[in-house]
Amino acid sequence: MRIAVDLLGGDDAPAVVVDGALRAFGADPDLRLLLVGPAEVADELIAMLRPDDRDRVAVRPVREAVAMTGDPAALVRSDSTIRAAVAAVAEGAADAVVSAGSTGATVTAAVLGFGRWSGVRRPALVATLPALAGPVALLDVGGSLEARPATLARHAVLGAAYAAVVYGVSEPRIGLLSIGTEAGKGDRARRAADPVIADQPLPAGGRYVGFVEGYDVALGSRADVVVTDGFTGNVLLKGIEGAYAMAGGPPAGGGAPRAAALLGVAGAVVVCHGAARADDVASGIALAAHLHRRRAIAAVSTLLAELTGANRITDTEVTA
Repeated sequence: MRIAVDLLGGDDAPAVVVDGALRAFGADPDLRLLLVGPAEVADELIAMLRPDDRDRVAVRPVREAVAMTGDPAALVRSDSTIRAAVAAVAEGAADAVVSAGSTGATVTAAVLGFGRWSGVRRPALVATLPALAGPVALLDVGGSLEARPATLARHAVLGAAYAAVVYGVSEPRIGLLSIGTEAGKGDRARRAADPVIADQPLPAGGRYVGFVEGYDVALGSRADVVVTDGFTGNVLLKGIEGAYAMAGGPPAGGGAPRAAALLGVAGAVVVCHGAARADDVASGIALAAHLHRRRAIAAVSTLLAELTGANRITDTEVTA
């Protein structure tokens, strides 16, 4: 597998990206890297490898990075590392993209470079949390900040398919994050999304369990997938990460979420936190490799396509 790594993505790039790429490279003998960034940075990484391993690394020289601020659409039109990394996958020179750079720019570059899946207006970032009862997929955690009912309903479909494909969950349970489990709880978007999700078919035999609360994300006993908007999901994710740190680490058997997969575009994209450390970057590369090995993006897309005709949720169908 060939993973395109954005060398200039992240607050502490390129140093932590180089370190993380080296860790991922050493942990997976089947891994090949396409380093996208300044040639001298790539050469520094390659020089640290054993001579026999250097043919597992290729370089695409790009000098411009996307800043963490600014208009993502305007930024990715420049000759930036994230745009070049996405282009490499689109051209067949790599199988997946990993970046710790601007999430907005990464999502925009992926949409422009790969195109969206049919029926997906807002791609979602999904992170997996090590809950007490088993892993919980949380989406969206920052792909889109809007909380429209149709978007939440589509996230439920994406999450069910992801849990089934990536983690082999049979008949995944889907919950909608709110401030209480009783009917009628939450803001207008969640009250409107609740009956839509309940009425729509879900892939892989998924079933909707209704509203869930924040503690259900950490417990994992009520839902395998928790759906929310990108703003709320990002805040919750970072809050849980902070709680793990205060408690001395996540539950036994599961690591803290260090990267998120982008669902809804026709290419494999993994986004790491902007403040990623080397082990975060290594985890993101490992996730990209896992997605590629399982042909996860194609499999999730296929599950969604099988629902075509029975599950057409659009932004005009639910307007609350």
